Amino acid sequence: MNIRHYLTTLAVVLTVQANADNYLDMKPLTLEVPEMKAELTDMSETSSILLDMTDPSTSSTMNLTTAANQWKPDFDFLKSKTNPGVKPYKFMDDLTFVGIPLFVAGWAIKGDKAMFRVNAKAEQGGKKNTQLLTDFKTGIDDYTQFFGPAMVVGLKLGGYEGRSDWPRLLASAGMSYAIMAAFVNGIKYTAKEMRPDGSTANSWPSGHTATAFVGASLLHKEYGLTRSPWWSVAGYGVATATGVMRVLNNRHWISDVMSGAGIGIMSTELGYALCDLLFKGKGLLRNDLEVNGEKPSFFSISMGVGLGNKNLEFESMGEKVGLKFRAATVVDAEGAYFFNKYVGVGGRLRVRAQSVKDFGDFANTVAVENLYAWQGLQPYYQSAFPGDYTGTPEQNEQAYFNKLGYRLDSESAWRENAPVTDSYGIVKSDHITEFTGSVGVYFNLPLSSRFSLGTKALIGRSITQELDIDGHAEGNVKDIPYTLTLDNRPGHKDVSGDPSILLDNLQYPTNTGEKWTDDWEYLTISAKSSTSFGTGISLTYRYKSNFSWRIFCDYDYTRKDFTATYDPYHFMQKGMTSGAAFLTDAALMTSTGEYADGIGLDAREYKSRKHMNYWTLGLSFLVNL
Repeated sequence: MNIRHYLTTLAVVLTVQANADNYLDMKPLTLEVPEMKAELTDMSETSSILLDMTDPSTSSTMNLTTAANQWKPDFDFLKSKTNPGVKPYKFMDDLTFVGIPLFVAGWAIKGDKAMFRVNAKAEQGGKKNTQLLTDFKTGIDDYTQFFGPAMVVGLKLGGYEGRSDWPRLLASAGMSYAIMAAFVNGIKYTAKEMRPDGSTANSWPSGHTATAFVGASLLHKEYGLTRSPWWSVAGYGVATATGVMRVLNNRHWISDVMSGAGIGIMSTELGYALCDLLFKGKGLLRNDLEVNGEKPSFFSISMGVGLGNKNLEFESMGEKVGLKFRAATVVDAEGAYFFNKYVGVGGRLRVRAQSVKDFGDFANTVAVENLYAWQGLQPYYQSAFPGDYTGTPEQNEQAYFNKLGYRLDSESAWRENAPVTDSYGIVKSDHITEFTGSVGVYFNLPLSSRFSLGTKALIGRSITQELDIDGHAEGNVKDIPYTLTLDNRPGHKDVSGDPSILLDNLQYPTNTGEKWTDDWEYLTISAKSSTSFGTGISLTYRYKSNFSWRIFCDYDYTRKDFTATYDPYHFMQKGMTSGAAFLTDAALMTSTGEYADGIGLDAREYKSRKHMNYWTLGLSFLVNL
């Protein structure tokens, strides 16, 4: 055997022997079984069982949730329960006081109203001393005001736990609605503000809007703060839409809606604060969510009042015709992503609705346009029948309209045989509404852990919805017998060299026996889309880690090219034969009367370029992302 192999074998044997000697003093292994006792446990109060499994290689935690008791319906309306580990609220914990500036803003602009005018529709059985401002009508706002409580009750019944158990929730909601009702009704029947439609004198503040914002705040406190911020976005979004619809429905002024929103938020905060004192830590099920991000990224919804340009002028026949606007209703959806504490990028969608004061006055003129049209023919008849017109100008005018079929001596049947037996204007929209989408850079300056200043620089595109008054007219189709001679012989032409025109054998209008009716766009005011530039300054209060309130003042500029299309005599084309319309058109083009413009029966078009400077004061509800 090789000496190397011998030495290796000897070393292995000695090593094994040494290791074996180490185990000689060890005691035998004993397996002990712990005493186990079978026991039944009531799991009715447990909604889920969590098993934490940690992977040491990744340091990540996996939560396995048993779904045996999840989404169990909750009908224990009188049974109180409190989950362990939930921090009790103090009286001032959830008081943000943001409802106060909203209420004050509504009160401040309360005087921006127009005097009421009688609309021509009143003759058709409508209310007296009212003005039909818009054709927008919907009853959805009667239901959307209850969106918040409907969602809270539905989620609660489905077993989806929120902030409170049933007794505490019902007490908080009842307290909130009671405070709101006391505020709203106490002010309504003391202030006695007339509604814009003239129906009742209880306009300010808006009860629908106050109810909607109480419900939105309930949803915010029960599920937005404890489950997901998007419940809050949904609640306040629907509440804001409810307020806007109250304005568009002509039931409230913008001041009513802003004050109503403020009362709704304040009432809910007071209701919950009082119940926090009464219940203390009893009946709380979930803690508030915590967001630990330092970047001020956000998504927000806003409502505000728009100030700035309040008039728009068009020039007609050397005279300026102006429109005066009320304060605007402004609603925003805005969001931004911040790269750090100071700078970010984002965008804003803004809707601005601004109504015109006394716009119904333009609708009233539809009823007299037919008289202006027929006045253009009066000189022709006075020339053809001089014996019929021997009195004063007023007497001659009355004699002329009697010949047309207007029985001015009989109020009950004065239009029975007239060319036009009924005519009126309908305001389809008295709101000039702008939709603006903008993008840009956002800046943030932290002042403390809760307060910060912000500004932005935006550029976007603005689209404008038109103002619109429609006309309706009906009557008897008229024909005018006459002879028209063109003479192009040398020495017989007019001064411009055109053939001379000789009107002969003119007769008074006669009924053809046919009836006519016409509906048309009487007056529209529109604007081209334009580029918009915006900036602003804001103060943000972060009252929760994932929610903030913001007061802002925005400035926006855009240059608008407006077009007013005025079609006063559209109905004349249907109200007479083509030959009669030809003569009427020629008469209006050569008329020198008070309202003559030399255009005839065609529609008129006027243009105006306006530099629009908008200021917006408002309040935003933010979800911190």
